[in-house]
Amino acid sequence: MMEEAHKKNYTYILTCADGTFYCGWTNDLDKRLAAHNQGKGAKYTKPRRPVVLSYWEVFETKEEAMRREWAIKRLSRKEKERLMEESNFQAYPRLQSGTSSHSDRGCRP
Repeated sequence: MMEEAHKKNYTYILTCADGTFYCGWTNDLDKRLAAHNQGKGAKYTKPRRPVVLSYWEVFETKEEAMRREWAIKRLSRKEKERLMEESNFQAYPRLQSGTSSHSDRGCRP
């Protein structure tokens, strides 16, 4: 139970192979990205593989992550692109380098 209390929650944006975006939330970003690319992540991303992690934010609670997902989904495509462009890119470390430290936001270059 204590381990779950310290688990982080993520809101993320994927860029699909067809150039569209998908926004979601998870408490295990590595596992969720793998699931999307295996066709098990979401109905929307299944025919649009491969997907690439383009943006992410970390939150302490799933409620915060879910609220942020809802807010991002309401943005226009241009606003989402601006959000990704204005973020300082730091690749999600476990996906890129195998480490566990990270900043609060990440976005692909």
